Amino acid sequence: MFDQSKTINQKNAHYGLKSGKILTLDNVGVNFKNFNALSTIQMDIGQGEILFITGASGAGKTTLLRVLSGQLPPTKGRVQLLRPNAHMALVFQDLRLMENYTCEMNLMMAYDTSIYKNKNEFIYDMIEFANVLKIRNRLNLKIKDANGGLKQKVAILRALLSRPDVIFLDEPTSSLDQENAQKIFELLNFLNVKKGLTVIWASHDRDLIRSFSGRIIHLDGGRLIHAGHACFI
Repeated sequence: MFDQSKTINQKNAHYGLKSGKILTLDNVGVNFKNFNALSTIQMDIGQGEILFITGASGAGKTTLLRVLSGQLPPTKGRVQLLRPNAHMALVFQDLRLMENYTCEMNLMMAYDTSIYKNKNEFIYDMIEFANVLKIRNRLNLKIKDANGGLKQKVAILRALLSRPDVIFLDEPTSSLDQENAQKIFELLNFLNVKKGLTVIWASHDRDLIRSFSGRIIHLDGGRLIHAGHACFI
């Protein structure tokens, strides 16, 4: 576990909306050319919650994330964002990194003058996050020369540097070993506890899921078949 008191800059945080529901799905379904990707999904997500979405490949995890994040309108039912001012960040399997840019240049794309007082404050956070995930000495590497694990770390850090209220992650540790996957989870858990960050994470990483005590949504064939705190996989 990293030293939380020293590794994350807590000042001027953009996180921390009031508690309560932030998203609700009412009888949501998604149909692709007569294929039901999601069927009758009914669920609420609380502000400040960590939620794992599990299921086999093709179960509907990515589709559900896209619906929740507003990237895909449902074919039927209703999705409500109950906090219109919530800032959302996405890390999907298409990482959307600039291949000819360095890792640092990709991270700098998250700099926003409406969030940070100045660039020095942003750089401080960037270095702190990079230290946590042990990639500071690789920031000058071009993305095209980086391995899959480093690319995933850069994409996650870029999302976090935008200081979101909600982050959606689709298999964000698929190219990482268990130790590095755990570091990502610890970082997100820390920001959840200290900043109220809502984390919605789709994963089939059984070891990581078994170590998690929060709520798990399990999909099978586009249907929600389990929702609760007991891990049954």
